[in-house]
Amino acid sequence: MAGDPRPIGVFDSGMGGLTVLRALAGRLPEEHFVYLGDTARLPYGTKSPDTVSAYALQATHLLLGENVKMVVIACNTASAVALDALRGALAPVPVIGVIEPGARAGVAATRNKRIAVLATESTVRGGAYAKAIHRFMADAEVTQLACQVFVALAEEGWTSTRATAAAVEDYLEPLFARADAPDTLVLGCTHFPVLAAAIQHHVGDAITLVDSAETTAAAVAEALAESALQAGVGRGPQSIRFFATDSPERFARIGAIFLGSAIEDGAVTLVDLKMA
Repeated sequence: MAGDPRPIGVFDSGMGGLTVLRALAGRLPEEHFVYLGDTARLPYGTKSPDTVSAYALQATHLLLGENVKMVVIACNTASAVALDALRGALAPVPVIGVIEPGARAGVAATRNKRIAVLATESTVRGGAYAKAIHRFMADAEVTQLACQVFVALAEEGWTSTRATAAAVEDYLEPLFARADAPDTLVLGCTHFPVLAAAIQHHVGDAITLVDSAETTAAAVAEALAESALQAGVGRGPQSIRFFATDSPERFARIGAIFLGSAIEDGAVTLVDLKMA
């Protein structure tokens, strides 16, 4: 029965981070989770770094109020611009982002050292993925591509529509028409995995798609062990609590696409981060 039964907090600008939560819940069945989606203010990817940092601090303050033992920033934009600030503000609570695990996985996957990162405007502008990839592979050729429309498509649940196929073609056709095309695509936004089938169909099976959710889950498991924060066995069935800043009914309906399982009606609590 030894261990720390407190939940792990997971935060995203919307529902995309549920892909990370799905990986975490699968890898860590003994842990409990609190998930917050700032659906009232998404997308973060088009906002300034100062605004994203302010929103992220408000969100994580709410998670601390839920007595979480660790915070996972399941938002690439927030990880790119606010991770250091959050680590300072939340200490001694550990904070894990998604950029470094995704970069590490991209380096492990590439064969020709050409990696493309599909992300939001803010993440691309900050260059966090390129910097992280170059820390692991100094001579990698990194292309960053802002695919902001993918966020809207994912939030609408449009995973296999004609609009989705057209957006994928418009974004990726110029990239793969080049002689120095990459062999690895890092999905640098947690919304993008639900569009993975459409992306893979367009680029072909020879191109490796990297979703940082699984590698982030591995990083969280490692951090829990290093900090002696594991829940331990015998703590009862896994529990997940959901919070959203707007439209909890829509969060439950569309969120099920990202989570891979149903979210029950009434399971999502509406919160106001300005009051957190």
